This record gives sequence, structure tokens and C-alpha cells, in this order.
Amino acid sequence: MQDDMGMNGIDGIDNVDTIEQNLRYFTEAHGDIYEAYEKYGELVHNQGGPLEAKTRWLIKVALSTESQYPYALRTHILKALKSGCTREEIEHAILLVAPSAGFPKMMTGILILRDLLEEQGDLTQLSGGPEKSRNGLDDNILNLVKL
Repeated sequence: MQDDMGMNGIDGIDNVDTIEQNLRYFTEAHGDIYEAYEKYGELVHNQGGPLEAKTRWLIKVALSTESQYPYALRTHILKALKSGCTREEIEHAILLVAPSAGFPKMMTGILILRDLLEEQGDLTQLSGGPEKSRNGLDDNILNLVKL
């Protein structure tokens, strides 16, 4: 499937190389801007208020689901898992998108979550399944994601 931007997969998810190449270009061409943006994001995330890390990542999961930014959603899901969120908590954050932003956006978010878990070899039943932790996920992948 090809989307309007010429990327393959669900909204370009399968074209991570293109996204990484574009980010590499941006950081090389505009390093100071990127560093300032990263610093701003870290300050807001870590010092912007009293929310715990798990809560902050669940909010970011919901926001990137609503915004339909699949690469950001994948990254936020991985960071949420690394911060200790369960699959069920992440799924709940995605489900909360439907009443405010629409059922199709929520369904896309669920699909991205399931695809990511399947890639990690951990697609046990999400709601009510016997496994309720992230133990089955590849810790090497989780360690690649910077908190």
C-alpha cells in the first residue's frame, strides 16, 4: 500500500530508513536547531510538572495516536514500555483517543501497537491475557530507545 507521500505501509511505518535519513540530514544541516529542540523537549518532559514518567509517556502515546504520527507513536510506545508501562496501560491510552478524536485513529493506534509487539515476538492477548508485563519484549530494542 502506498500513501500520499509515496511511502509504503501504514502511513510510512515501513519506511523507517527514509525517516532516519531525513533526520540525519536535518541534524547535520541544522544541528543547533535540533539540539535546542531536543533540550526543550527534555526540559518539558522532565521538569515541566509533577507527572510521573509512566504517565507522561502514556500521554505522549495518546497524543501521537491522535496526531497520526506512526513513527512517533512507535517511539513513544517503546519509551512507555521502557519506563515500566504495561501493554494494557498503553492500549488503554490508545483506546481513550476514540471518544475525542475518532474510532479510526484509535484503530490505527491499536494496529501500530499490535504490529510493534508482533515484531518483538510478544503478541499475547492484550486485554485480559495471562501475560501482563513487558518481559517478552526484546530488551535490546528497548535499550535503543533513549528516555
